[in-house]
Amino acid sequence: MKWLNAVIKTGFNLNLRHVQKSIEHPETTQQKVFEQLIRQSSKTEFGRQHDFASIASIQQLQERVPIQSYEEIKPYIQQMMAGTPNILVPGKVSYFSRSSGTTSHKSKYIPVPYNNLKHCHLKGAHDAVSIWFHNYPQSKLFDASRAIIMGGEIGLFNSQASTYVGDVSAIMLKHLPFYAAYFLTPNIPTALLPDWEEKIERIAQVAVHQNITNLSGVPTWTLVLLRRILELSGKSHLTEVFPNFELYAHGGVDFAPYRSQFEALFPGNNVQYRNTYNASEGFFATQFSEKDNGMQVLLDNGVFYEFVPLQELHQECPKTYTIAEVQTGINYALLISTNAGLWRYLIGDTVQFTSIYPHHIQITGRTMQFINVFGEEVMVWNAEKALARTCQQTQAQIAEYTVAPIFLSDDNKGGHEWLIEFEKLPNNILQFKQLLDQNLQQLNSDYEAKRYKNIALQELELKVAPKGTFHNWLRSKGKYGGQNKVPRLSNQRQYLEEILTFIPSEFSSF
Repeated sequence: MKWLNAVIKTGFNLNLRHVQKSIEHPETTQQKVFEQLIRQSSKTEFGRQHDFASIASIQQLQERVPIQSYEEIKPYIQQMMAGTPNILVPGKVSYFSRSSGTTSHKSKYIPVPYNNLKHCHLKGAHDAVSIWFHNYPQSKLFDASRAIIMGGEIGLFNSQASTYVGDVSAIMLKHLPFYAAYFLTPNIPTALLPDWEEKIERIAQVAVHQNITNLSGVPTWTLVLLRRILELSGKSHLTEVFPNFELYAHGGVDFAPYRSQFEALFPGNNVQYRNTYNASEGFFATQFSEKDNGMQVLLDNGVFYEFVPLQELHQECPKTYTIAEVQTGINYALLISTNAGLWRYLIGDTVQFTSIYPHHIQITGRTMQFINVFGEEVMVWNAEKALARTCQQTQAQIAEYTVAPIFLSDDNKGGHEWLIEFEKLPNNILQFKQLLDQNLQQLNSDYEAKRYKNIALQELELKVAPKGTFHNWLRSKGKYGGQNKVPRLSNQRQYLEEILTFIPSEFSSF
């Protein structure tokens, strides 16, 4: 099958020319995307309400359409889910992705029209593989091999309207071209099983006997699968089970705290890791090479991007910046207008540009996931980097964690409580706690200032959760599965207090 691998690589290399052209001409590419989106939506209900037919500039769009949260756009989506056509996009939409960006009780449903599925989600995956082959030409991804898929689930929402809801991964799998599905394992019905424990077991039973070269998924659930495969194989390392394994594409959460666990499963330097930014709302970016800290923004993907400095987000009329105006080192809230009918939609993620020309980003957190109760302004990326550094220093490995504020009797003073479920405990928990606090101070000057002589913040508190705690909590919420994520940081104690109820009293704080 080497000839097939060569033919497929040639196709991806041809596609790379288009990707490179968009990277080299970001402003022109984004202007074309903007014009296409306006033109395609001018006769929709939303387009008529905002007179898209007369919009001739980005500024006019910004003047007519305010920044949209899900609550603003929800009435339109509800009409679409009931089967009404031509609301946010031309025609009728049959599929809606259930957003798993948070673990709140309310689900968000994002329209996935065919145009969006083909030219954003599937095209994004195609572009990511093209970039992979460009940087790793010796790759044998398609040389008599298989890729493990861990799709979500999908189900009927409205039988009369024939509308369906599910994880975006499930919708993508259901619409994969036959030549792509050929290389995947297990079969699509197994990948779409709603019971995640059954799904993981069935995937492991099949995959352990195959030539697996790559897989993608959220690190926490992927580790559960890989450990089960290793257990079934009876081998010491997965390199003995999958000697040709070369690529793990991850996303959803920061990979740094989990990297050591993957390297323990795949010892040596043969496996490469790539970050992707594929959300329910679209496929936005992919890591260009292992040497890059950021991910290349996919600019010709049916998405028009705007960026709002996070510190200005809650002003009455915050200024937004296009791809031509952004700078490195600034935390931006991400706004998107897409071929799914999302207009100036606040997706909830914050990003920083690590480079301009090419435009590489890193996800720094969520607009609602940070701690700033005492003026410390701790973002998710601060917590992830501090945690990864501390794990490296102590040879510890984590499975899950969440952080919430501690409110003391003094109104102007408090602290942070970390709840961590370890995969591998450090030898000294107290040392881990002290190093974590020190590393966080080194990464965040505001936190350091508030910690100075315990003026506003006391040293962080750490509680160890027994294994399975976070998964049990997710299961209780009906969110046990691949793309559901634990909230990392919160200004409130709701999530942490709920999770604490799953912990036996004998587990102590440090």
